[in-house]
Amino acid sequence: MKVLLINGSPHKEGNTFLALSEAAKTLHEEGVETQIVHIGVKPLAGCIACGKCRETGKCVFADDVYNTLCQAAAECDGIIIGSPVYFAGPNGALCALLDRLFFSRGADLAYKPAAAVAVCRRGGGSASFDRLNKYFTILNMPVVSSQYWNSVHGRAQGEAVQDAEGMQTMRTLGRNMAWLLKKIHKDGPQYPQREEQIMTNFIR
Repeated sequence: MKVLLINGSPHKEGNTFLALSEAAKTLHEEGVETQIVHIGVKPLAGCIACGKCRETGKCVFADDVYNTLCQAAAECDGIIIGSPVYFAGPNGALCALLDRLFFSRGADLAYKPAAAVAVCRRGGGSASFDRLNKYFTILNMPVVSSQYWNSVHGRAQGEAVQDAEGMQTMRTLGRNMAWLLKKIHKDGPQYPQREEQIMTNFIR
Protein backbone atom coordinates (compact mmCIF):
# COMPACT_ATOMS: atom_id res chain seq x y z
CA MET A 1 0.00 0.00 0.00
CA LYS A 2 1.18 3.48 -0.82
CA VAL A 3 0.11 6.98 0.19
CA LEU A 4 0.84 10.05 -1.93
CA LEU A 5 1.56 13.21 0.09
CA ILE A 6 1.47 16.51 -1.81
CA ASN A 7 3.51 19.37 -0.37
CA GLY A 8 1.57 22.41 -1.56
CA SER A 9 4.04 24.93 -0.15
CA PRO A 10 6.58 26.82 -2.26
CA HIS A 11 9.10 25.95 0.48
CA LYS A 12 10.34 22.42 -0.19
CA GLU A 13 11.35 21.68 3.41
CA GLY A 14 9.27 24.21 5.33
CA ASN A 15 6.56 23.70 7.94
CA THR A 16 4.14 21.97 5.54
CA PHE A 17 6.84 19.45 4.70
CA LEU A 18 7.53 18.88 8.40
CA ALA A 19 3.83 18.22 9.07
CA LEU A 20 3.53 15.79 6.16
CA SER A 21 6.78 14.09 7.15
CA GLU A 22 5.40 13.38 10.62
CA ALA A 23 2.38 11.63 9.07
CA ALA A 24 4.65 9.82 6.60
CA LYS A 25 6.90 8.58 9.40
CA THR A 26 3.91 7.02 11.16
CA LEU A 27 2.69 5.47 7.90
CA HIS A 28 6.10 3.85 7.47
CA GLU A 29 5.88 2.47 10.99
CA GLU A 30 2.54 0.95 10.02
CA GLY A 31 4.06 -0.70 6.93
CA VAL A 32 2.68 1.76 4.38
CA GLU A 33 4.92 3.17 1.65
CA THR A 34 4.84 6.94 1.03
CA GLN A 35 5.79 9.40 -1.69
CA ILE A 36 6.05 13.14 -1.02
CA VAL A 37 5.74 15.36 -4.09
CA HIS A 38 6.62 19.06 -3.82
CA ILE A 39 4.70 21.33 -6.22
CA GLY A 40 7.71 23.64 -6.56
CA VAL A 41 7.89 27.36 -7.27
CA LYS A 42 7.33 27.52 -11.02
CA PRO A 43 4.10 29.17 -12.23
CA LEU A 44 1.24 26.66 -12.55
CA ALA A 45 -1.65 27.15 -14.93
CA GLY A 46 -5.21 26.87 -13.70
CA CYS A 47 -8.05 25.08 -15.45
CA ILE A 48 -9.43 27.00 -18.46
CA ALA A 49 -12.50 24.75 -18.91
CA CYS A 50 -11.47 23.80 -22.45
CA GLY A 51 -12.80 20.26 -22.02
CA LYS A 52 -9.85 18.63 -23.78
CA CYS A 53 -9.13 16.36 -20.81
CA ARG A 54 -12.51 14.68 -21.40
CA GLU A 55 -11.17 13.57 -24.79
CA THR A 56 -7.57 12.77 -23.90
CA GLY A 57 -7.67 12.04 -20.15
CA LYS A 58 -4.96 14.65 -19.53
CA CYS A 59 -4.81 18.40 -19.10
CA VAL A 60 -3.59 20.47 -22.06
CA PHE A 61 -1.09 22.11 -19.69
CA ALA A 62 1.37 19.26 -19.28
CA ASP A 63 3.80 20.77 -16.77
CA ASP A 64 6.21 18.44 -14.99
CA VAL A 65 4.54 18.47 -11.58
CA TYR A 66 1.13 17.72 -13.12
CA ASN A 67 2.59 14.77 -15.04
CA THR A 68 4.30 13.48 -11.89
CA LEU A 69 1.06 13.71 -9.92
CA CYS A 70 -0.94 11.96 -12.65
CA GLN A 71 1.30 8.93 -12.40
CA ALA A 72 1.44 9.07 -8.60
CA ALA A 73 -2.36 9.37 -8.35
CA ALA A 74 -2.81 6.24 -10.44
CA GLU A 75 -0.32 4.26 -8.36
CA CYS A 76 -1.26 5.36 -4.82
CA ASP A 77 -3.89 3.86 -2.52
CA GLY A 78 -4.47 7.02 -0.47
CA ILE A 79 -3.61 10.72 -0.60
CA ILE A 80 -2.75 13.50 1.86
CA ILE A 81 -2.58 17.09 0.65
CA GLY A 82 -0.83 19.73 2.73
CA SER A 83 -0.86 23.48 2.23
CA PRO A 84 0.26 26.61 4.02
CA VAL A 85 -2.48 29.13 4.75
CA TYR A 86 -2.48 32.29 2.65
CA PHE A 87 -5.25 34.84 3.36
CA ALA A 88 -7.34 32.17 5.14
CA GLY A 89 -7.08 29.75 2.21
CA PRO A 90 -4.74 27.19 0.64
CA ASN A 91 -1.88 28.21 -1.63
CA GLY A 92 -3.40 29.45 -4.90
CA ALA A 93 -0.86 27.61 -7.03
CA LEU A 94 -1.79 24.37 -5.28
CA CYS A 95 -5.50 24.88 -5.92
CA ALA A 96 -4.84 25.70 -9.60
CA LEU A 97 -2.96 22.41 -9.90
CA LEU A 98 -5.54 20.41 -7.96
CA ASP A 99 -8.39 21.77 -10.09
CA ARG A 100 -6.69 20.29 -13.15
CA LEU A 101 -5.61 17.04 -11.49
CA PHE A 102 -8.92 16.17 -9.86
CA PHE A 103 -11.01 17.09 -12.91
CA SER A 104 -8.85 15.29 -15.46
CA ARG A 105 -7.81 12.27 -13.38
CA GLY A 106 -10.81 11.74 -11.14
CA ALA A 107 -11.11 8.08 -12.15
CA ASP A 108 -7.66 7.42 -10.68
CA LEU A 109 -8.60 9.04 -7.37
CA ALA A 110 -12.18 7.93 -6.77
CA TYR A 111 -12.78 5.93 -3.58
CA LYS A 112 -9.21 6.33 -2.32
CA PRO A 113 -8.96 7.55 1.30
CA ALA A 114 -7.81 11.15 1.52
CA ALA A 115 -6.95 13.85 4.03
CA ALA A 116 -6.08 17.54 4.01
CA VAL A 117 -3.50 19.27 6.21
CA ALA A 118 -3.40 23.04 6.81
CA VAL A 119 -0.32 24.76 8.22
CA CYS A 120 -0.85 28.26 9.56
CA ARG A 121 0.71 30.93 11.71
CA ARG A 122 -2.47 31.58 13.66
CA GLY A 123 -5.83 31.45 11.84
CA GLY A 124 -7.37 30.34 8.56
CA GLY A 125 -6.64 26.68 9.11
CA SER A 126 -10.25 25.50 9.20
CA ALA A 127 -11.17 27.43 6.03
CA SER A 128 -8.18 25.95 4.19
CA PHE A 129 -9.01 22.49 5.53
CA ASP A 130 -12.59 22.85 4.28
CA ARG A 131 -11.48 24.03 0.83
CA LEU A 132 -9.13 21.11 0.32
CA ASN A 133 -11.65 18.54 1.55
CA LYS A 134 -14.02 19.54 -1.24
CA TYR A 135 -11.70 17.90 -3.77
CA PHE A 136 -12.29 14.59 -1.99
CA THR A 137 -16.00 14.76 -1.36
CA ILE A 138 -16.87 15.18 -5.05
CA LEU A 139 -15.05 11.95 -5.96
CA ASN A 140 -16.45 9.51 -3.38
CA MET A 141 -13.17 9.59 -1.47
CA PRO A 142 -13.41 8.64 2.23
CA VAL A 143 -12.05 11.55 4.28
CA VAL A 144 -9.61 10.39 6.95
CA SER A 145 -9.91 12.15 10.28
CA SER A 146 -7.61 12.64 13.25
CA GLN A 147 -8.00 13.58 16.92
CA TYR A 148 -8.39 17.25 15.92
CA TRP A 149 -8.71 19.16 12.67
CA ASN A 150 -5.59 18.47 10.62
CA SER A 151 -3.75 21.71 11.29
CA VAL A 152 -0.26 22.52 12.49
CA HIS A 153 0.95 25.94 13.62
CA GLY A 154 4.21 27.66 12.78
CA ARG A 155 5.42 30.71 10.87
CA ALA A 156 9.21 30.62 10.60
CA GLN A 157 10.77 27.56 8.99
CA GLY A 158 11.01 24.72 11.50
CA GLU A 159 8.51 26.11 14.01
CA ALA A 160 5.96 23.42 13.17
CA VAL A 161 7.85 20.82 15.18
CA GLN A 162 7.31 22.96 18.29
CA ASP A 163 3.53 22.47 17.95
CA ALA A 164 3.35 19.27 20.03
CA GLU A 165 -0.41 18.87 19.58
CA GLY A 166 -0.17 19.49 15.86
CA MET A 167 2.57 16.89 15.45
CA GLN A 168 0.51 14.40 17.46
CA THR A 169 -2.44 15.15 15.20
CA MET A 170 -0.25 14.26 12.20
CA ARG A 171 0.83 10.98 13.79
CA THR A 172 -2.78 10.11 14.57
CA LEU A 173 -3.71 10.96 10.98
CA GLY A 174 -1.00 8.61 9.74
CA ARG A 175 -2.24 5.78 11.96
CA ASN A 176 -5.86 6.36 10.95
CA MET A 177 -4.93 6.39 7.25
CA ALA A 178 -2.97 3.14 7.65
CA TRP A 179 -5.84 1.55 9.60
CA LEU A 180 -8.41 2.44 6.95
CA LEU A 181 -6.20 1.28 4.08
CA LYS A 182 -5.63 -2.07 5.80
CA LYS A 183 -9.37 -2.51 6.30
CA ILE A 184 -10.12 -1.65 2.67
CA HIS A 185 -7.40 -3.90 1.25
CA LYS A 186 -7.84 -6.83 3.61
CA ASP A 187 -10.00 -8.72 1.11
CA GLY A 188 -9.29 -6.46 -1.86
CA PRO A 189 -11.06 -3.16 -2.55
CA GLN A 190 -14.82 -3.60 -2.83
CA TYR A 191 -16.35 -0.30 -3.84
CA PRO A 192 -20.07 0.50 -3.61
CA GLN A 193 -22.18 0.22 -6.72
CA ARG A 194 -22.45 3.59 -8.40
CA GLU A 195 -25.54 4.96 -10.10
CA GLU A 196 -25.28 6.62 -13.47
CA GLN A 197 -24.61 10.25 -12.66
CA ILE A 198 -27.43 12.76 -12.90
CA MET A 199 -26.47 16.37 -13.60
CA THR A 200 -29.05 19.11 -13.26
CA ASN A 201 -28.63 22.53 -14.87
CA PHE A 202 -30.66 25.38 -13.42
CA ILE A 203 -30.50 27.66 -16.46
CA ARG A 204 -31.98 26.37 -19.71
